[in-house]
Amino acid sequence: MKKILFLFILFSISSYTQNIKEKKFDSKELGNDRYLRIYIPPSYEANPTKLYPLTVVLDAEYLFDVYVGNAILFANNDEAPEQIIVGINQNQNNERYEDCSYQKENSFPTANGDAFYKFIRSELFQFFEENYRISPFKTVVGNTLTANFINYFLVEQNPGFNAFININPYYAQDMPTMLNNKLPLLNDENIYYYLCNGNYNSDEVKKNINNTNLLLGKSENPKLKYKFNLFENTTKTASIGQAIPSALSFIFEMYSAISKEEFQKNIKDLSPPDAIAYLENKYVEIEYLFGSNLKIRERDIFAIESIILDKENGDYLKNFGEMINKLYKESPIGDYYIGRYYETGNKLKQALTYYKSGYMKLPEGDPNADAYYENIERILQKKDGVYIEPTVKN
Repeated sequence: MKKILFLFILFSISSYTQNIKEKKFDSKELGNDRYLRIYIPPSYEANPTKLYPLTVVLDAEYLFDVYVGNAILFANNDEAPEQIIVGINQNQNNERYEDCSYQKENSFPTANGDAFYKFIRSELFQFFEENYRISPFKTVVGNTLTANFINYFLVEQNPGFNAFININPYYAQDMPTMLNNKLPLLNDENIYYYLCNGNYNSDEVKKNINNTNLLLGKSENPKLKYKFNLFENTTKTASIGQAIPSALSFIFEMYSAISKEEFQKNIKDLSPPDAIAYLENKYVEIEYLFGSNLKIRERDIFAIESIILDKENGDYLKNFGEMINKLYKESPIGDYYIGRYYETGNKLKQALTYYKSGYMKLPEGDPNADAYYENIERILQKKDGVYIEPTVKN
């Protein structure tokens, strides 16, 4: 058993490393070579039209493997899209300190910091846009000093990134004010901002993060999507492994199937047409941002079923069934709902047609076949005038 497990682990590591490329990047902005680690999802070559979100990971020596491992796990569980991930090594000769340096008097990047900013914003973006199929959605990840640096992108007029993962940031003195001034100006794409803190940080760092959390938490701009984690009884190193999956779950919530929280918050009070529109718009947004041309998941269809059935006397059962038939032609479910629509309107001939069509789609031996056929029998009895409505017991 131990031998099998060992071989499985070796196979997993081998499969993972095969999808990572090492690249030496000659940067004109920095005036030197930079070493990158690039993860390409295994489906990339097999699916030549698919686009992939891009994630830039700073402090790659510490964060890249943790992020990639979690990204693979989330993608395999259909909780996030597959991503192209580039890690920038910054710790061979302590480059992170020059890369992310800022002027203490105004908190703006130094000349070295500005060069590193331009390296990412112009050279790195251009390289990936020209050489890889990337979607519009971009994420950037930083830790401590590099977590402060990623905020320089956000405070620009055009942030460039859609999602910011700030792990224990060492905020520059004026950064909270810069962020607070930027928040009212967000008016295009949604910005996802993840922030964490913990009792392992120094008092000054904790204070700056907590003050920033108060500012961000008070924002009323719907374009800012914000999540804060306070980690207790852990270490700064362990917090990295806690923060990244929490951030992924938050940032890619829209990609995931509808959760109980999403249903309660966004869907349960909608009318049937609005619930159908919400579902369709969710998947249009997924395709646009993440490049993932997903069919609406069956579980998401069933998530709004109660709204379609319970509200407005079933007037939208036909629309619901037609949507399902368009997505899942071989499924009997769409015909069932259209049949219910016609039965509710006492159009028995049309109802019988759709119930029979759905029944014919059931595979041989399906355990639901008898229950489905009861719909056909009920319509036949109604047509013959012999159907008796079952009494409801109090």
